[in-house]
Amino acid sequence: MPKVSSVIVPYATYLRVYEPLAAFPEPERGHWARYARRSDRPSYQDELRRSLADLAPTPPVPVPVHESDDAFVLEADGVVCVCPWRTRLRGWQALGELAEDFPLPVLDALLPPVVRHQATRDYERWLSGHPDARPWIRTATWHVPINWFVLFEDGEREYGKGSAGEAPVLRYRTPMVQARRRVARGLRALRDAMEESLLIDGLVDVGRWLEEFHPRSLVELDYGGLVHALPAGSLEGDHSAADVAEGIGALRRGDEEGAGAAYGRLVERWRAVRDLRSAN
Repeated sequence: MPKVSSVIVPYATYLRVYEPLAAFPEPERGHWARYARRSDRPSYQDELRRSLADLAPTPPVPVPVHESDDAFVLEADGVVCVCPWRTRLRGWQALGELAEDFPLPVLDALLPPVVRHQATRDYERWLSGHPDARPWIRTATWHVPINWFVLFEDGEREYGKGSAGEAPVLRYRTPMVQARRRVARGLRALRDAMEESLLIDGLVDVGRWLEEFHPRSLVELDYGGLVHALPAGSLEGDHSAADVAEGIGALRRGDEEGAGAAYGRLVERWRAVRDLRSAN
């Protein structure tokens, strides 16, 4: 479990894909095979601290100059799987989304226009040579997107209270084949119940992203730094994936009242986090 630092990193959550080594071409496969044997691999907290350090200089560095050669690693049924950080690619993509999160005057104060424009030009040049590039990690701040929960069931939930010097952990992991199957079932239920919604759009987007990876991959939802923002005692009782599954099941049965009750539990659970985000 990640160590608690005196500096709490942003309240970010993550959707990660871990691909088996066989999914990577050489020489990248050899690099990850050697990397997986290391005992000093960095954590998600280390990844975020490095990103924050890049924002400290004047002018700030919103996107790393070089791509990261780090990854998260896990072993499942004897198969080593890796989730490359790809912090440079994710930095470019996140930069493009900032305008949706901040008013222009605030954005200009955080990242001057000349810095953003240069990063955009760099990304366009890089993308022309890497048209199929995609990240292995998706990030959300101050919440977990509802469409992420669709990929998992409550039995895949892993919770650790933490102890002195350790943060609590809440995450879900599932095989890729299960995640894709749940996306398809969820979309059918939602489309039968409503013509359009942001949830449908988000689930379509996640489903397309998952199709980019090896079928024997693993998918992980990690509450990450958000555990520090959740009210005391609420993390242990957080079964949001179960509520989402129950709501979709109710829609499939035509039980609008049951679907509304499940959605109400989600709204109530996440209200405190939304209030904290607004206060910040």
